[in-house]
Amino acid sequence: MDIVGLILEAAIEGATKAKIMDLVHLSILQAKDYLFVLLENGLLCYGKGTGIYKTTEKGLRMLETYNLISKQMGQNVELTQ
Repeated sequence: MDIVGLILEAAIEGATKAKIMDLVHLSILQAKDYLFVLLENGLLCYGKGTGIYKTTEKGLRMLETYNLISKQMGQNVELTQ
């Protein structure tokens, strides 16, 4: 799974930047860039008082679609072998 998908998965129940960095194996600069883009696109929300990132409904839909496409691609690969 790509980095965006991993971040969205990590933040489903809510996660700090440090936890996301640890789970996804990101540097601080990578985390800042990815989190900024995900926030700007409404895929994550951030609790200013808590410091917690959480996957939004839009992010969950994107993750679901991503997983469905990945599964379909995997099935296509198996059918051609």
